[in-house]
Amino acid sequence: MKILDRYILTTYLKTFFSVFIILMLIFVLQTIWLYIKELAGKDLEIGVILKFLVYFMPKLIPLVLPLTILLSSIMVFGSFAENYEFAAMKSTGISLQRAMSGLSVFIVGLGILTFFFANNVIPWAEVNSYNLRRNIAKMKPAMLLAEGQFNEVDNYNIKFTKKHGDRDQYLDDVTIHLKAADGRTNATTIKSKTGELASEPDSNVLKLILFDGNYYSDIATKNRKSKEKKPFAKSTFEKYIINIDLSNLNEVDMDEQSQTDKYSMLDVVDLNTAMDSLIVKQKNENAGLAKNLMNRSSVNKVYRNTKKDIDTIYTGPILDVFETSDKIKLVELTLKGAASTQQTVSQKIKTYKIAKTNFNRHIISFHEKFALGIACIILFFVGAPLGALIRKGGIGLPMVIAILLFLSYHFIGIFATNSAKTGDFNPVLASWFSTLIMLPLGVYLTKRATADKGIFDLGSITEPLKKLFKIKEKDSVDFRFLGGYKNDELADVVENYEALGHDENCRYEALNILNERGHSIKELQEANKITIDSKYVASEKIVKDYKDHSKFAIFLYGTGAVLLILFFVFKNNKLLPLATASIQLSIVSFALYAIYYLKSILNLNSFYNYINKKARRPNVGLLILGLPLYMITYPLLNDKLKEDLKRFCLDSLK
Repeated sequence: MKILDRYILTTYLKTFFSVFIILMLIFVLQTIWLYIKELAGKDLEIGVILKFLVYFMPKLIPLVLPLTILLSSIMVFGSFAENYEFAAMKSTGISLQRAMSGLSVFIVGLGILTFFFANNVIPWAEVNSYNLRRNIAKMKPAMLLAEGQFNEVDNYNIKFTKKHGDRDQYLDDVTIHLKAADGRTNATTIKSKTGELASEPDSNVLKLILFDGNYYSDIATKNRKSKEKKPFAKSTFEKYIINIDLSNLNEVDMDEQSQTDKYSMLDVVDLNTAMDSLIVKQKNENAGLAKNLMNRSSVNKVYRNTKKDIDTIYTGPILDVFETSDKIKLVELTLKGAASTQQTVSQKIKTYKIAKTNFNRHIISFHEKFALGIACIILFFVGAPLGALIRKGGIGLPMVIAILLFLSYHFIGIFATNSAKTGDFNPVLASWFSTLIMLPLGVYLTKRATADKGIFDLGSITEPLKKLFKIKEKDSVDFRFLGGYKNDELADVVENYEALGHDENCRYEALNILNERGHSIKELQEANKITIDSKYVASEKIVKDYKDHSKFAIFLYGTGAVLLILFFVFKNNKLLPLATASIQLSIVSFALYAIYYLKSILNLNSFYNYINKKARRPNVGLLILGLPLYMITYPLLNDKLKEDLKRFCLDSLK
């Protein structure tokens, strides 16, 4: 390894591990805060808490590692550029790619290692963390009775509106459901106005005293008619005591693993096997459904009683084949079968959606293991050239840029996977979507940094469009010296520009400065300071209308686009009321945009008709392109109109 490669790698590793440790601590604290309700009040041993953190830390790697690589790359390469170390390298003939080559080998190796980590360690952590949470949830549930929701304690579901007192022992408006012998149905309901938790916090018995309430108990009966009436027994009490034994609940084996087959707990081989099993299972269920629907139709039973001639072909109405009694029977069977079939199919559709979501989750989990390693490599090629371009190291600006880029990468991935789970988006593409979006950005930034250019070059975008639609270049002459002229001197430049040694562009700029100082062309003409054709004043009114309408159009276009994005955000997060409101407002915004865009086009047409320059009207292709892509055509149209207005103004001056 050469000295340069060793220096760059050493510098990068120091920053990498420092950033990794800091970010991991931040995310671990966020995890503790997120699950504090599950840990608090359980009297857990320190070993159990450490296990909890150890099991959750690997699951943070998909968040911490990409952000670490992105931030470290920006900081290190930004520092090299800021301290002119890249300039020294380039002076000796070392390019940016050569400087990145040694570090690239390390990042590729890290990406491969990340795949094995995601394939083996993260599923192991998912198994242990999931089951540890379930085991912790069984311990001392009395300490976690929450207001306004049902709290499951053994066979009891306890709900209350409010708790108060020095130990939160007093409860208001208590509702309790007691499960039946099957452990599922609620056979008994107890309601009381108030209650009290009388047991000690460390007790293995939850003692609940209820005051002023009613006791409702379902009555089981074999008589069908009586069962439809849903009989129950009701009793009233002034005081009722419930003792719930928690000793068995608190004797929990923290290492017990009751579930190990969740999609996030499987490696690549197991996921592939599980997906094959799900496909076979779905095929079998579809075949079973088809057979079930065929059996429900009962057509074969009726068809066997038909009277038919052998070796004949009947082409009339099918019902005429049957006797009258069989016709009635067939219609009745068909109606009943159709109703039953509709109900079966509706239920099967719901089951299929659940199965499809589960299958999509397996596909996403499968591809995410590969995408994570590739994302680490791509984010390096985003961060390293970006740092070289912004020429800023340290924590400030690089931190802001890295967080913005990572949030974009992360939330794009979340929205894509959420859409894929419901079947609205391809699950394979969803796993790679955010990575694929970052790929062209990495290529673009690497090319810009290699060519030692800025991050953005709007000219590379607008110039081809200007050439395509034959839009003239803007004058690049600097007229700032005119700012020091007095009004009379500016008016003299307008009238006698040739005698003063100025050109037409200087004449027009002097007129603009007078307008900015509050002297309109009409006022200057009336004061005999300038001589200009009166048609120009009218043309300015048309241009003003165009600018007003185009500003409204660009505002409505932006509003509609933002609301459309919010619609997909709300829809993916199942916020249907907000999603509905967003799409409705988006449609209204785009409709109004279309109206104002049409008005602005009519203003443009009026302007060119008025100045008798119809040949100078904007290209029809540009106007059509502007309807869906107004953000691009808006500055182009403004530049063209400004140039043509300037030409008309100069032609109107005498």
